[in-house]
Parts: sequence; structure tokens; C-alpha cells
Amino acid sequence: MTKFTDPTYLQTDQYRNADNLNTRIAIHERFSTNPQGWYAWLWGVLAELPSEASVLELGCGSGAMWTACPERIPPGWRVTVSDFSPGMLDSAWRSLVTLGRGFKFEQIDAQAISAPDETFDIVIANFMLYHVPDRPKALAEIRRVLRPGGTLVAATAGINHLKETRVWFERLGMDSFHSPFTLENGLAQLQPFFDPVEIRRYPDGLRVTELPPLMAYLKSTTSYGHNPESAFAELEQELAAKLQADGAIEISKDSGLFLARKPIDFAHEKR
Repeated sequence: MTKFTDPTYLQTDQYRNADNLNTRIAIHERFSTNPQGWYAWLWGVLAELPSEASVLELGCGSGAMWTACPERIPPGWRVTVSDFSPGMLDSAWRSLVTLGRGFKFEQIDAQAISAPDETFDIVIANFMLYHVPDRPKALAEIRRVLRPGGTLVAATAGINHLKETRVWFERLGMDSFHSPFTLENGLAQLQPFFDPVEIRRYPDGLRVTELPPLMAYLKSTTSYGHNPESAFAELEQELAAKLQADGAIEISKDSGLFLARKPIDFAHEKR
């Protein structure tokens, strides 16, 4: 098991609170080349779903999805936000309680969701399924708690997402993350549990014009972890020279989501 799917590491280190996640969100908000923004695009997709619905978000993190576009949350949505990390759930509560939307907050492991069968119309997993050690178990749980005809919205990245950062880490002998759930292999993982499954891609890139936010971003990742500061200093010098020469550092992005439907006749499959 890698650090990226190690529950103990993720809960007590990487996601003990929202600091690392917020650092990574910030660089995308400041330097993404798509002016629409990820959350605005995501809410455009969510607007296609029923306006009266019971909704579960798994891995809510800091709650940024909801605070980014609070005016777009349908009044008819009854929302439960959850995370397996109590620190992240506390961060989400602090962010969302001021919205006055009646969110429910629960600590939930996606591999064992504490809800009865067919509780939710929509389950949202926003860039989190690649952290789950036993994804088939989690997907079976998501299907179980969805009502027939309900939808899983599973956002993730493609294999070329932030590929430049992987090259930097690998060249310096640092650990490099290879996602177990991508836009390329996610369809095959979802199809045993959902039908139909649709993929949507979000066009974007990063054009970074300031070095400190990029350094903070890289240090916030599991790839950096506890690697020697001397190795990271070498990378920082290289990127500083590149920024001075080119005026910007271009980083590829490839993100999107799957819309996965629980078959309406699923009840008959259990007979």
C-alpha cells in the first residue's frame, strides 16, 4: 500500500486538517487557464441532476465545492457532507455552517457507508476515489446506498494531469504518485457496478507566474512527503531559472468526471 491509499497516513498527516488541500486548491484558482473555473464547470454538470434529491458527498475535504458556488445549490437538495478524517470534517463544518443550508456532517469511510440501502439520489466523490484502498468495496457501497436510477458523480484526473510535476519529482529521486483511478481506467472500474457510465472532460492548464505558490503546492503533496530539503532546494533553483527565462511555468492539466447511473431495475438483480 502506498502513502496515497494508506488510511493512517492520510488521516493523521496529509489530511489531518485542510491546510494541504487548501494550498493545492489555491494554485488552481490563481493560475488555471480556463476562466470558468473547476467548481463553476462542476456545478454546470450537477445542474443536470434532479433538483429535489438526497445527496451524499464522500471525501468533502474543506467543503470547497459548496462554498465556491453556494447560490447554485438547489433548495430541494438535502445534503450530507462526509469525510473519513475528523480534521477535514471539522474544517468543512467551519466553512459550511455559515451558509445556513442545513448540511448534515458525518464521518464516513467510503468502504463502509453508514446509511441504509437506497438512501440517496446522488453521491458525489470529488477527487477522492483514488485514495480508497478497496475501491470495488467502496463502489459496491455507493451502489447500495443509491436509489435505483440514482447517480454517482466521480471526479478524477487523467494520466497526464500535472505530468510535469511527476517528472520533477522522479528526476530528483522523490516518490511519484501514479493514480489507481483515472479518467482512462475509471470506466472499467465503474462498469461492474453502474450502467450507463458517461465521461466528461474539463479543458484546463496551469500557467504559473509566481514561484512561492508553486513551491507551497509541491511541498503539500504526498510525493514530496519527507524527502530531504536539499533535493527540494535543487528543484526550486531549477524552476526559478525557468520562470525567469520564460516568464511562466506551464503545467498540463487533465481532469473531469464520470456520471455513473445505478440501473433502475437494480432491485430485480438482487432477487
